[in-house]
Amino acid sequence: MTTSTSPGTCTAVVGLHWGDEGKGKVVDLLAAEHDTVVRYNGGANAGHTVVVDGQKFALHLVPSGILYPGKLAVVGNGVVVDLEKLLEETEALEARGVSTESLVVSSRAHVVTAYHKLEDEFRERLAAGDGGGSAIGTTKRGIGPCYADKAQRATAVRIGDLLRPDALHEKLETACRFKRALLEGLDAGEALDADALTSRLSAVGERLRPRITDTTYLLHDQLRAGKRLLFEGGNATLLDVDHGTYPYVTSSNCTALGISTGTGVPGRGLDRVVGIMKAYTTRVGAGPMPTEQKNETGNRIRERGREYGTTTGRPRRCGWLDLVATRYSVMINGVTDVALMLFDVLAGFDQIQVCTAYDVAGERTDRFLPDGIDLAHAEPVYQSLPGFSEEITAVRARRDLPATAQKYVDFIEEFLGVRVSIISVGPGREQTLLA
Repeated sequence: MTTSTSPGTCTAVVGLHWGDEGKGKVVDLLAAEHDTVVRYNGGANAGHTVVVDGQKFALHLVPSGILYPGKLAVVGNGVVVDLEKLLEETEALEARGVSTESLVVSSRAHVVTAYHKLEDEFRERLAAGDGGGSAIGTTKRGIGPCYADKAQRATAVRIGDLLRPDALHEKLETACRFKRALLEGLDAGEALDADALTSRLSAVGERLRPRITDTTYLLHDQLRAGKRLLFEGGNATLLDVDHGTYPYVTSSNCTALGISTGTGVPGRGLDRVVGIMKAYTTRVGAGPMPTEQKNETGNRIRERGREYGTTTGRPRRCGWLDLVATRYSVMINGVTDVALMLFDVLAGFDQIQVCTAYDVAGERTDRFLPDGIDLAHAEPVYQSLPGFSEEITAVRARRDLPATAQKYVDFIEEFLGVRVSIISVGPGREQTLLA
């Protein structure tokens, strides 16, 4: 019996900025040529929006490839799973005629509970103080506390535990004992009641039983069978807990580097890494953003781009394209090609500014500063490029873009050192130019 995995075609889709780049649309596009779509990090704090035949789907835990019939959809071990959100999402998809029969969840993925959300909100409130503190700006969905419990081990609950009620109850009793000490004085209700939690989670576990499996072996079996795997990253590179603008980051490895730990599939099997970037830059929550435009330009980008969070509804901070940050992300991920999203939003600008360097304490650098404190002192150095007045939502080939729009794409390719293989000029599947 052989244990080696035959060379398969594995593709990763990763965000190059602070999230919300349009990864869902690209995953949906690439899913057509893959057999399996895999989420490997994050949780319900990630929101991927896909528009199919005029219908908008907002997905948070379920891989975007679920919208293609027959594609295996895998939630890997690196994901933290809010069970209520997962069931809510699958039921909503089924109600709209989308089958979720092919969805499976790793038995090793960790469970987000009610006390994680309570702790998340509590920590943010303490960090913010009386308005003068430094809250991270989390979605308060319990993601950070769940990953923290994963690292601390004694207070962690995994999906496989849902199928072992006695072991589950023992783990929840331990967790609740820790959390009661931490959250003393808060009215937690059933969030810290081990008996109630065991009953609820065991019931959910039974509902999920047909979906729960060892996804690491499953994915290796897929590869040995010659199947093509597509890895869907949640959040984005600049939010990566190790390589992002720490401490203003999420709690997981959002880069392509997180695929191996989040799925059990070694990095040597990865053939293509598609980096997703907007034609401009956005960010949600706290943390430095050198190119942010707190003016009419930022407002115009926000309204044209419908820049409001899929998960939270919060207005996104908007600004000019930061190519210094983007090139850093290309380097970290080993990006082979880039998808340029929401290009249509820039139509109507006479001039478009692009950040190509930073001034920091009187020194100029073309290197990104992943430390959040250092980046706060970076002043963007812009290069001005001619804009384009024509609307481009009906364009279907790169060669048919306005000449100045084509030059904008050419500039990005030259600066990043990788080709732009996909250009999105609207939310629909058909509004996609393939190079």
